[in-house]
Amino acid sequence: MNLPNKLTVFRVILIPVFVFFMLMPEIPGAKWYALFFFCLASVTDFFDGYLARKNNLVTDFGKFMDPLADKLLICSALIALCSNGRFPAWIVIIIIAREFTISGFRLIASDNGRVISASMWGKVKTVVQMFTVIMLIMDLNEVTGTGTTGDGAIYVIEQCMIYLALGLTVISLIDYIWKNKDVISTTK
Repeated sequence: MNLPNKLTVFRVILIPVFVFFMLMPEIPGAKWYALFFFCLASVTDFFDGYLARKNNLVTDFGKFMDPLADKLLICSALIALCSNGRFPAWIVIIIIAREFTISGFRLIASDNGRVISASMWGKVKTVVQMFTVIMLIMDLNEVTGTGTTGDGAIYVIEQCMIYLALGLTVISLIDYIWKNKDVISTTK
C-alpha cells in the first residue's frame, strides 16, 4: 500500500475519534479536539490526492476509497452537527442521499470494470462542506458571545455556507449523473 492510500486509510481511522469528541460535549475542550481531528482528517484528503498525482501513485483503490473516506467523514460530521442543532436535518438527508446515489453509480460502474474518479464539482463540494463543518464546529457565535439566534454576521455567513454546500451537492450530483449516464445504459 502506497503513502497516499495509507493517508486515506488514516482518514477513515480518524472518523470515530472525531465523532467521539463531537458527541461528548461534557468533556472539557471536546469541540476543539473534534475540530483538530476533523482538520487533520481533512488535510489528509488534500495530501493523499496531491501525492498520488505528483508521484504517479494513482490506484484503483485510491480512486474508490478516497471519495468514500470523504463521504464517511462529511456524513459523520453532518449527522453529529445535526444532533446538536447546528445543521438542518433536511439538508443532511439531501447530502447523504447524494452520496448514496453516487456510491450506487460507482458500484454499477465497478461491476462493468470501470472506476469513476471524483469530478471537479465533487471536489469543490467536498472542500466547501469541509470549511462549513469547520465553521460550525468552531461555533464562532458562541466564541464571540453573539449567540446562535440568527443575529450577527457570523450566523449569516454560516447559513450562507450551509446553503452553498447544499447547492454544490445538488450541482455535483447532476454533473456526475450527466457525465456518467452511460454507466446505467451499459449495465448487465
